[in-house]
Amino acid sequence: MRSGIEAGASTGGELMDIRTLRYVVTLAEELHFGRAARRHFIAAQPFGQHVQRLEREVGARLFDRTSRRVAITPAGERFVAQVRVVLAEVDALYDQTAERPSGGGGPLRVGVLGFGAGDRWGALRGAVHDQLPAIVLEHHELDLADQYDTVRRGRVDVGLVQHVGEIDGLEFEPVLSSPRVAVVPATSAMADAARLTAGDLADCHWVEVASREPSLRAWVGGAAERGAPAVRQPSAIPTAVAISGRVCVHGAAAADYYPRPDVRFVPVDGPAVEVAVSVRSGDRRPEVVAFRRAAAAVRRLTGTGLLV
Repeated sequence: MRSGIEAGASTGGELMDIRTLRYVVTLAEELHFGRAARRHFIAAQPFGQHVQRLEREVGARLFDRTSRRVAITPAGERFVAQVRVVLAEVDALYDQTAERPSGGGGPLRVGVLGFGAGDRWGALRGAVHDQLPAIVLEHHELDLADQYDTVRRGRVDVGLVQHVGEIDGLEFEPVLSSPRVAVVPATSAMADAARLTAGDLADCHWVEVASREPSLRAWVGGAAERGAPAVRQPSAIPTAVAISGRVCVHGAAAADYYPRPDVRFVPVDGPAVEVAVSVRSGDRRPEVVAFRRAAAAVRRLTGTGLLV
């Protein structure tokens, strides 16, 4: 068997991610897909898909499954032993990052996806400075593919991300929501609709969104064509729609932040864009706590937190 920790994916050259390694360790402990998945706050089916993908990447069966039981294979036992060592090293890196005092050892690194807190930035920044007047906030750009891992791996201290439910290793503080819209070409028959349904978009060609997170892909819906280029930034979605003639979904606020004369933003049924402050689970540094408190205060002050 190839060294599972170092092996690239045999189905596309991608390297396994830390989250999936944690899934495999949990499954080795529980020997039950449902229980293991619940420990990571995801459904059993996507949990199992992650494990199967990892088995393909390392080129070995790590678990034997029957309708009644799950058993770890000898290869799986060796692999899990290696993974425990790797995860211990990763967690040690996280701990070192958590010990870095932002007030005296550098700015608080704030990762932002898309329009982030929208027009609430002034209030959010002010609420942070009310608690820690000397704090310095440093902007870092996130993208659709790495928004969660960048926070989870400690590359930023807090992130303004799209909240699509619980994600392993992260905690969330909601800030605002923006109603769901379909982004369609201005020449489309749907461009002048007052409102669309999921059925109206069912047979459309979709823009591919760059993310391996099942919850985010489920939020987007639709099915991009195989091999379609993937969009990594929310700001690029309207341009991708205009160029390709395909469709996608966004938050209604995109019409203000990313307007184009050749696309339309049409209200569509489905879940809104939920924006939240994300932090690593258990991160209780004072500046991180202050940012979370500021997010909660801004949401309370703006009522529903609705951004249109």
